[in-house]
Amino acid sequence: MKKLFAMMLVVCMLLTGAAALADEPITLRVAHIGPTTGAAALYGLATLHGAEVAVAELNASDSPYHIELINEDDEHNVEKVINAYNAALDAGAQMILGTTTSKPCEAAGAQGYTDRVFFLTPSASAPAVTEDKDNVFQICFNDPNQGLASAQYIADHNLGTKIAVIYNNADVYSTGIRDTFVAEAANKGLEIVSETTFTDETTDFSVQVADAQNNGAEIVFLPMYYTPASLILKIAANKDYHPVFFGVDGMDGILSVDGFDTSLAEGVMLLTPFVASASDEKTVNFVTKYQEAYGETPIQFAADAYDGIYILAAAAEKAGITAEMEPEEVCDLMIAAMQEIAVEGLTGSMTWDESGAVSKTPMAATIINGEYVFE
Repeated sequence: MKKLFAMMLVVCMLLTGAAALADEPITLRVAHIGPTTGAAALYGLATLHGAEVAVAELNASDSPYHIELINEDDEHNVEKVINAYNAALDAGAQMILGTTTSKPCEAAGAQGYTDRVFFLTPSASAPAVTEDKDNVFQICFNDPNQGLASAQYIADHNLGTKIAVIYNNADVYSTGIRDTFVAEAANKGLEIVSETTFTDETTDFSVQVADAQNNGAEIVFLPMYYTPASLILKIAANKDYHPVFFGVDGMDGILSVDGFDTSLAEGVMLLTPFVASASDEKTVNFVTKYQEAYGETPIQFAADAYDGIYILAAAAEKAGITAEMEPEEVCDLMIAAMQEIAVEGLTGSMTWDESGAVSKTPMAATIINGEYVFE
């Protein structure tokens, strides 16, 4: 009888141990790839830090997943991104949160398509990122949608009818937004009175600003990143030219440019799904944790990546991803799951279809007293 009791006790202990193990969260290995050094580091560090805040939250919750975050620096370089991608897989990554910028994401996503590795990019917005690649999904708006939404917002809010466009003709992000903006502007009765270009090497924007001013542009549309935009605002102020400047999500970060007088950005509008000064509980929680961890205010790219971790966890749960699965098996399961989930994130209510593009409502913020404010 004692032996029988002892055996029953051992069996109970084994069953209890198995149940405890069953309750243990599943390890999900996610690689963040982005430029954490170099000229585009502001963006890559933002996506990394946003992801880290989400990982800390999720790992402390009752989520069925424990996220192991792997970070690889691609330096915003299409050759180095492949090295970063390979390093991530060597480190055991099952899926990629990245890459942060478009050209590297296009290259790495194409390799991932061949290898069958799932990508969710927080901020790479060029159409080529997802084109002909079923393995790549976006959290941010793609470039054509930003151009379309910008023209619609300007027209619907009666901001003006005479538009100048200044864009980088060497950058797919800038040209992609410009193309759909110009097409939709014509549909909305907006007149393009000035259109000038620049390249990555341009440092003097006097000609572009003068052309806009001389042609009486009431609005200057800036489909570009924050560095050239800050130079344009300086020159416009020097010329006593004060149109409405309207930008896109790449301009998020202009208030953090070293040596930039933020008063020059007063009244600047930009299309963005997130502003750190919003008072809703989700945003306040995220901003507070981000500031405590990194000593700075998060930009939209950080919010996109924060959402990205929760999106990956939701899709993984829907797909039944386990720690033992290889990236190839994970990829097809995640592709199917992404088309079945809806996520309420910091950057909006999001759904996806087979194209990989996100569906959510665009919003425009205005810079007032050094802060982004939703009207």
